[in-house]
Amino acid sequence: MISLITNKKLLPIYSHFIKLIFNFYGIKVGNKFHIEGIPKLKILGKKNSISIGNNVQIFGKIDLRNRENGKIIIGDSVTIDENVRLVASNQGVIEIGENTFIGPNTIINGGGDIKIGKKTVFAKNISINANDHNHAKSTYIRDQGYSIANVTIEDDVWLGANVCVNKGVTVRHGSVIGANAVVTKDTEPYSINVGVPAKKISERI
Repeated sequence: MISLITNKKLLPIYSHFIKLIFNFYGIKVGNKFHIEGIPKLKILGKKNSISIGNNVQIFGKIDLRNRENGKIIIGDSVTIDENVRLVASNQGVIEIGENTFIGPNTIINGGGDIKIGKKTVFAKNISINANDHNHAKSTYIRDQGYSIANVTIEDDVWLGANVCVNKGVTVRHGSVIGANAVVTKDTEPYSINVGVPAKKISERI
């Protein structure tokens, strides 16, 4: 929307303005920051708990939220597409490694730690959760709180469209996850995985 209005000529000025707003909220932003959308901030945790590296590009709206001691760390040269939400709560740390691409409509929900390696590629509509609702039948699900387990997505991983990665999972170096898969257990390095739940069908060659 912003790029359409300005024809991109004023985007460096706009990006600098948004950087100043981020700084006001305690968000550290590196050099050569580029943003084309209007950010949404819900900073309920500690200030200075969100940082954005050098050469980061955001091509649309981004929603950054933290609570308690949650932290968000976006590494150098990360590219983030339209309408991405990052939520860090409790003691959880969301860390996105350098040169990774985060596709549109991605939600990363970190009640625990979520570590994403370098040069990893997310397609659209990815969901990563480091927590789940408890669901004993003795009372309402909404009243039971959460169970939490860390998620690790290592370097050089490709997540296809609509993939869901559950809590406690490690997606190993070089893995490919096919579209619409639900990852419920660790993958093998350089494996190709599809289905619900995701299972290995092949390997990269």
